[in-house]
Order: sequence, then structure tokens, then C-alpha cells
Amino acid sequence: MSHRLARLAFALACLSAPVVAIAGPMHRYLGVDRTIALDVFRYGFYIAAAAIALALATVVPTRPGDRRRGFVAAVLALIIAGAAAWAPLSWLMHAYRAPDLTDITTDTEDPPKLVVTLQMRQRATNGPAYPGHATAELQHAIYPDLTPIRLNVPPAEAFKRVDHVATEMGWDVVARAPADGRLEAIAISPWFGFRDDIAVRIRRDGAGSRVDIRSKSRSGTSDLGVNAERIRTFARHLLAGQ
Repeated sequence: MSHRLARLAFALACLSAPVVAIAGPMHRYLGVDRTIALDVFRYGFYIAAAAIALALATVVPTRPGDRRRGFVAAVLALIIAGAAAWAPLSWLMHAYRAPDLTDITTDTEDPPKLVVTLQMRQRATNGPAYPGHATAELQHAIYPDLTPIRLNVPPAEAFKRVDHVATEMGWDVVARAPADGRLEAIAISPWFGFRDDIAVRIRRDGAGSRVDIRSKSRSGTSDLGVNAERIRTFARHLLAGQ
């Protein structure tokens, strides 16, 4: 009986891996709804968890010995299912800890406006407007380090640096308006292809420039901290050029 359960664990493990792997491409390349794709991702984890439970229950009874079978299947099930479960488990744990924020900016009083990217949000489930005071307070409490970026160069030179950093970070730049001090771009996540809209604003600040950036997710109730980390990376690269 144990060897049959071990084989079942192996079969479930082999099923869980492609279920987890296909969830992202389903959304990114086939246009499957985000909710459905995430459900597939989650169900892949459940299948992997069931495989791990069965494998743990059978790995000892099937250990090498007289007339015992199924040990190899149980061990392989643990390895495959463990690998398959890792990505969704880490994602779920991150989602549990992450705040309900999807719109992050260095200027919560006057966020950079979405202009060109606004026209690209027809299928977005998150509205284009900045959420308001409650979001600003939560952001300041969780990400107090996200403040305007000040450069010791005039706006024209600051714009060139902003453009260079945006390209370096792999963003899809969709609007360059140096006269307005505005650059807009889209960041696409590598697996699921989730799209975040980015607006950067450059203004004169004394003899230098002030750069503000806004990164806004098109869907979801939490960005899992991605937008804040994107802004930190952008600021770090931009300041490195000084």
C-alpha cells in the first residue's frame, strides 16, 4: 500500500510543477484573466503540498529493505514538489506581509500625472487617480525613505539622466517630453507580465533639479512592495551618476 501512495505522491509532484509554471505565461502570453492565472498558481501549490505530505508519509515505510518498494518515488516526489511549491509559497508569504498599496510616489501631495500611460489603462482594474490621504499616510509609515530626488544639474541634464536610467532598468519608455520635464514608461514583470505605469517629473530646484517618480500597478490590491523597490532602485542609479 505504501508504495502505491509513494507513486501517487510522485504523480502529483509531476503534475504540480507544470501547473505552477504555466500560470504566469497563461496571463502574459494568452491573455487569461489575472484572477484565473493566480488561482492556477495557487492550485499548483496545493497539489505540490499534497504530494509533499504523501511523500513524507511514505518515505520511511518504503525505505530500502526486504520487499519494500516506492522509496525512490517518494524521494523524487519530495524534490519535485518542494521545488514546485517554493515559488508560490514565497509569493503567498510575501503577499500576506505586504501592505495594500498599489500606487507609490515620492510626492504624495502632488503625484506626477499619468498622461500617455493613462490612455493605456483601459483594462486596468485600478483607477488612474491617486488614492488619496489614507494611501499617503500608509506609504509614509511603511516607506519613509521614499522622498524627492535632488540632482545638482539643471533640468535638461537631469532629464537625460532619467532617460538613461529608465532605459538601463529595462522599462518600456512610452513618452519623452523634455520641455515638460516628463517621462513615462511601463514596467512589465518577467513571469506573469503584470504591468505597472511609471511617471517621472523633473522640475528646477534652485541651481539643480528635483525629480519625482510615481509607480502605479494596473491591477491587484497589493503590489507586494514592487513599486517601492522600483523607486528605490531608480533613485540609487540616478544618484550614482552625480
